[in-house]
Amino acid sequence: MKASLSLDLDNLWSYLKTHGDAGWEGYPSYLETVIPHILTITDSIQTAITVFIVGQDAAFEKNTELLAALAVAGHEIGNHSFRHEPWMNTYTPAEVADELKAAHEAISNSTGHEPIGFRGPGFSSSPSVLDTLAATGYTYDASTLPTWIGPLARRYYFRSTNLTPAEAGLRSSLFGSVRDGFLPNTPYEWELDDGDIAEIPVTTMPLARVPIHISYLLYLSGHSTALAEWYFRLALRACRVRGTGPSILIHPLDLLGGDEVDQLEFFPGMDMTGSVKRERTTRYLQLLTSRFDTGTMAEQLASLGTLKRRPTA
Repeated sequence: MKASLSLDLDNLWSYLKTHGDAGWEGYPSYLETVIPHILTITDSIQTAITVFIVGQDAAFEKNTELLAALAVAGHEIGNHSFRHEPWMNTYTPAEVADELKAAHEAISNSTGHEPIGFRGPGFSSSPSVLDTLAATGYTYDASTLPTWIGPLARRYYFRSTNLTPAEAGLRSSLFGSVRDGFLPNTPYEWELDDGDIAEIPVTTMPLARVPIHISYLLYLSGHSTALAEWYFRLALRACRVRGTGPSILIHPLDLLGGDEVDQLEFFPGMDMTGSVKRERTTRYLQLLTSRFDTGTMAEQLASLGTLKRRPTA
């Protein structure tokens, strides 16, 4: 059974921007620290993954060598928007088209690889996004997280902010809504007016629909390492029983600790050191790869037969 592993390469500035913190406009970065860790860990598990890159980071010449190294190592390159705004779902169709085109061009120029997959920042999406992806030749979208706890995650994330009502309103769809828990947990196809596009959800626990991505496991491990590993073993077993090849998500902060990035103390798990996080993340990925044939999202999609179709409305 084919599984996939992906990483949203959210940068320091993008987290500060979403959280409403000052200083993001200078585009502070930790890419030079985290990308070597990504390459080391994926090499240790001998697995190519999909890396969704933010276009603004790709547009900076200083990042070209770092981002190109991901492609050289055999990882699939995906599009994670240009400005990384989780309110992308509020954009007009013209704004969506400009955003996706700018990101695609910057990422292609920086890495030498043209993305065929997209994930919206903060799991944001809209019919306009899907229509534009299909019209521009993208193969799949990966912006859904079929869980009911999105509003709880959003409240936790913004518990320490001083956002204005307007700023908070823009971010009101971050991490989705309760009804997202009713979305399919396995790949399917969006039925669009001008063509279809595949959707590869970030897998959640079958039936219970609670998250099983690495950030959530690290959060649990802060309470009990044994509980976190048992939980993930249970999730992987449930996926096998249900015939679900999981698509597991990593974030940069699953590899970086509070001792390395002190500006993001509001993020769950930042009381851990980076070395502890990398050790635990590697362990979880070893559990995944020992149970499933794990690779990129494009490889997982290619292994599937005909997908069920679903209308966007």
